[in-house]
Amino acid sequence: MEAQPSPPMPELPEVEVTRQSFADRIAGARVLALRMGKPLRWPLGLQPEALVGRFVWGVRRRGKYLLIDLDEGVLLVHLGMSGSLNFALTQGLSGPHDHMDLETTQGVLRLHDPRRFGAVVWAPSEQSPQAQKLLGHLGVEPLGDAFEVSAFQAELKRKNAPIKQVLLAGQVVVGVGNIYASEALFLSGIRPTVKAAQLSKPRITKLHTAIRDVLARAVAKGGSSLRDFVSAEGKNGYFQLEASVYGRTGQPCRSCATPIKQIMQGQRSTFFCPVCQKY
Repeated sequence: MEAQPSPPMPELPEVEVTRQSFADRIAGARVLALRMGKPLRWPLGLQPEALVGRFVWGVRRRGKYLLIDLDEGVLLVHLGMSGSLNFALTQGLSGPHDHMDLETTQGVLRLHDPRRFGAVVWAPSEQSPQAQKLLGHLGVEPLGDAFEVSAFQAELKRKNAPIKQVLLAGQVVVGVGNIYASEALFLSGIRPTVKAAQLSKPRITKLHTAIRDVLARAVAKGGSSLRDFVSAEGKNGYFQLEASVYGRTGQPCRSCATPIKQIMQGQRSTFFCPVCQKY
């Protein structure tokens, strides 16, 4: 019996889609209230009423963290394994899984997180110890100019772990989660179990291109709504409809018709084509 896929969590494309869906609408807003529900993974870091009167300058993303820049400090928001944000002019009564309402002059930002692995943390700045504890270990952004193929090659050559595990660790390149690592490895013809240090430069170049391509397409498609992901506007994503290997155990490969295989790596499900991904 095949192992069941690990519950999909919001990955970089879903977090970026979330950011895009409310960043412009909340920019310039003044905070009227911050209401917190049940405790999340980490404490907020200040009393909620201390944010009243502050202004939202904008919303950025670092890996899978959203950074809500205020005129004093920054709110770091992580969606955890099951979280989602919704931004609307008004919100109904909060339910048992609604853990943050950031009420502003332009709408209310609500965090819904059934499993409570998400987080909302205030820090004085992105460079402060509070923020760097969460962000300091993250690798380069895969969709930014800093993601250079030569540096990517050099970093992988230092890693003796399987390439899929290296990608998920987020220290070489950040945000390439389980879904998109499987898809990028398929596009580059690399078997997930191959050690990163054993990859040739041409294969690493293919992987570098595939990571950019897969993530950019996923953002354009609104992310992947495999279970309950929706944007801050309540919209589903559609990338999962064109996935080549993820979640397709036993189905024919879209390139060679060989049944897709599923294995477990570090308690996460990995999907690959045994013919298209020989090495």
